[in-house]
Amino acid sequence: MARWPMTILTVLSTLGTLALAQNSTDNQGGSTDTKNPLHYLPNYGAAAVGLIFMILLFLAHTWLTIKTGARYMIVLLVAEACYAIGIGMRFPMHQNPDVLTNYIILNLFTTLAPCGFIAAEYMILGRLATWVKGDRYLMIRPSRLTKVFVASDVTTFLIQAAGGGLSAQAGSNPNTAKLGSNIFLAGLILQLVSFAFFTSVFVLFVLRMRSNEPQTWDRDSTYGIPWKRDWRMFLLAMFLSCIGILVRSVYRCIELSEGYTGHLTTTEWYFWAFDYVPLYVALAVYIPFWPGHFINRDAPIELAGHQLQPAMAGGGSSSDLENGKKFKGGVYEDRHVQSRMYGPQ
Repeated sequence: MARWPMTILTVLSTLGTLALAQNSTDNQGGSTDTKNPLHYLPNYGAAAVGLIFMILLFLAHTWLTIKTGARYMIVLLVAEACYAIGIGMRFPMHQNPDVLTNYIILNLFTTLAPCGFIAAEYMILGRLATWVKGDRYLMIRPSRLTKVFVASDVTTFLIQAAGGGLSAQAGSNPNTAKLGSNIFLAGLILQLVSFAFFTSVFVLFVLRMRSNEPQTWDRDSTYGIPWKRDWRMFLLAMFLSCIGILVRSVYRCIELSEGYTGHLTTTEWYFWAFDYVPLYVALAVYIPFWPGHFINRDAPIELAGHQLQPAMAGGGSSSDLENGKKFKGGVYEDRHVQSRMYGPQ
């Protein structure tokens, strides 16, 4: 676990250093080119590092999805691939900054792809509440929660896409460009409000579970489950993921409120510091705490005693074995239970 903060700091410092290092050289030429919609030339080094890290993240999540069978996370993989394409478009944008198509692809993919990250969060919470039998502690029933928030995510996605498309077709018409920008901003604000509400639903769910279900809350420590498979660590990872998405969403709203020629939009390092890195953190926390390792829809949490018994320092006894229980990984596992309580160890 200690390696992850260092990895995140390395990404941040590397991208920031590379972007700032060329700020006085490459970017000056881009800022004086009136036909360059970015108003700077994307840094080759930062783009290369960012693309490599995103591809590695995509490959890791793909492997975890296949390994655990968490098919509901496919939306996350598609979104990561789209975001990687957006990062990759910074190379042709550097070479041909006047080509509007390059800018449209870059902007739309890096701006709209995170909608898939958000959709994944929505699907995780509903399944998690059902798995721990904590449906009643959600403000919205799990069967409706995913549908409601995914519908809002799709709606805000379409609004942003409409605004981006209108701005792209505006050409030299400033009024059309302004209208497109305002529509895009409205979509971003609605997305921020929706996700902030979702985060509050998630936090309230966690607090209610801790207060009202102490047996479930302390289950993994009681039964000797390794900390990396403790479901409370997964809650922490999900909370950090939500914070990363919120930071990025706030940045995007402020950025677009300044317009396409504002300081935030025309200064590259802001993109890496407040868009790429927060999203990377939001995604990377799920490598050690992948949802498929915790959420098993075929095996909801049971604490009645017939599936698991408290761990013993000396391992299982003969009577336990006779009763069909097997001591494995610090817990007793009922041989008669067909589905595993926990994901791969």
